[in-house]
Amino acid sequence: MREPDMQKLDALVGRLVGDVGAAMSGALVVLGDQVGIYKAMADGTPMSVQDLAKKTGIKERYLREWLSAQAAADYVAYDEKTDRFSLTPEQAMVFAEENSPAFFVGAFEVVQSMWMDEAKVADAFRTGKGLGWHEHSTCLFRGTERFFRPGYNSHLVAEWIPALAGVEEKLKAGASVADVGCGHGASTILMAQAYPASRFTGFDYHGPSIERAKAAAKDAGVADRVTFEQGSAAEFPGRGYDMVAMFDCLHDMGDPVGAGRHVKDTLGPNGTWLIVEPFAHDHLKDNLNPVGRVYYGASTMICTPASLSQEVGLGLGAQAGEMKLRKVALDAGFTHFRRATETPFNMVFEVRA
Repeated sequence: MREPDMQKLDALVGRLVGDVGAAMSGALVVLGDQVGIYKAMADGTPMSVQDLAKKTGIKERYLREWLSAQAAADYVAYDEKTDRFSLTPEQAMVFAEENSPAFFVGAFEVVQSMWMDEAKVADAFRTGKGLGWHEHSTCLFRGTERFFRPGYNSHLVAEWIPALAGVEEKLKAGASVADVGCGHGASTILMAQAYPASRFTGFDYHGPSIERAKAAAKDAGVADRVTFEQGSAAEFPGRGYDMVAMFDCLHDMGDPVGAGRHVKDTLGPNGTWLIVEPFAHDHLKDNLNPVGRVYYGASTMICTPASLSQEVGLGLGAQAGEMKLRKVALDAGFTHFRRATETPFNMVFEVRA
């Protein structure tokens, strides 16, 4: 056995202590969200454990331990002089405000599902048979919607659609749009709210997600111009769409090229295929960073097993990068592929025949 460099070993162990603390804090984030502690602290008023216990109905002893752990993580503010806890405006945006562009609780629910489904993924590793999206724990579906929704709220209507040549004008005038792989319908509903003259249909093969999307559309008051139907990317119905959108789902598909061919068949003249994918460079060395760490982790436990569970099983992964995505589009028969815009977390592509 080679002799370790003790300084490097100490540094690695130090990082691991931080990682273990982050993992434990993540479980407490999910807990605090579920029992309503963050929402109760959202206004930023410093509160004693006793006052917060009365407000939330949570037993004081449990609450003090949770608050202490959150303060140690710097997720909650603590005033030693008054022995009171509060959320700073920044902490409230991240943990308590669902519509904040920085809301992050959904990410921890995704991580929760990764721990819960580890044994299933381990079996997929051994057998190579994959693990379908529908085979995961339900917290994944809720967490994914809550994780991606803040980004859609911030960028979809304000930046992404305007970056597509001629699409915004069509949507304002009245267009037909298919949102494929819509999940709980966050992106579909957001577009319907912004473009009341257009009609939107969300498709997803996962039945429970479609039912949740229908309820969300009704709650949002857009059920008159939004329809949700169960259907796969390779077989969703309809023709003459002005736009077919796929948000953060193309890489999960077993046969993204086949899905692309079907998109091409369903688009109307001069129709646009909007592809939104996790941000990634084309080479591994350029993705060895905090964002790449998150996406490679999710890809290992969720995205790649989902693809490998389907026919073809291309296994693009959540860090496919532009070069591989371009090849998918060209192999599907499209001739125009352009990166329209990007954020630190997403790449947005405009694809046309």
